[in-house]
Amino acid sequence: MAKLIAKTYGAALFELAVEQDRSADLLKELTVITKALADNPNFLRLLNHPKILKDEKVELVETVFKDKVSAEITGFLRLLIMKDRCGDMEDIFAYFIAAIKDELGIGVATVTTAVALNEIRKSLITERLLSATDYREMEMSFIVDKDIIGGIVFRIGDRVVDASIATRLAKLRKQLSGIQIKNG
Repeated sequence: MAKLIAKTYGAALFELAVEQDRSADLLKELTVITKALADNPNFLRLLNHPKILKDEKVELVETVFKDKVSAEITGFLRLLIMKDRCGDMEDIFAYFIAAIKDELGIGVATVTTAVALNEIRKSLITERLLSATDYREMEMSFIVDKDIIGGIVFRIGDRVVDASIATRLAKLRKQLSGIQIKNG
């Protein structure tokens, strides 16, 4: 149900952004709001509190984000409050941000390696991913995870390419466990 709500509201905001040709602007604004919510979890708890009146919540949001976001975003936040969707805000914003980034040709990739990579290797990986996809730009996150032993794992959206040694060993272990040895 939460995914459906996020998709419904996120898609509505996405359509508005595209219709008004303000995709990049609204992306920046919601990125700021998303960061503010992540940095201040008590603010979201306050917006979700059942004993605080909706009008007070709207006034709070308008005061906090006044002159920081557009009238469209303020109105959208007001709508979410009035429809009791504050608990879904993070998912709605995540859906919208992903849709806008996709529309703008911005890929989001996570690269996991067993050791830290230098800037040259990071740059080469970024270039390689850009050439292998239709994205014009790539937002990269690099993670070090010693548990993969070696190799590399790429994640772009819900696509994963796992070329780690740990995964290869797990596959080999599974294959070997299926072999039966005959005694003489």
